[in-house]
Amino acid sequence: MKLFVDNRRDGSRLLSSALAFSFVGLIRIDTSWGKVLFVAAGALSLWWWLCYRKLTQ
Repeated sequence: MKLFVDNRRDGSRLLSSALAFSFVGLIRIDTSWGKVLFVAAGALSLWWWLCYRKLTQ
């Protein structure tokens, strides 16, 4: 099972989706689910950004 895609187009879609969820969590940081969403989506965004940088096509 792969954790990331093989092309930059799909990788950028995954990354932008994770960043959008992270932003929603940041807006609702005053709630417990907002904190959890922000941390989880932020960590996933960071991981996918590192994977995205390694793609060549």
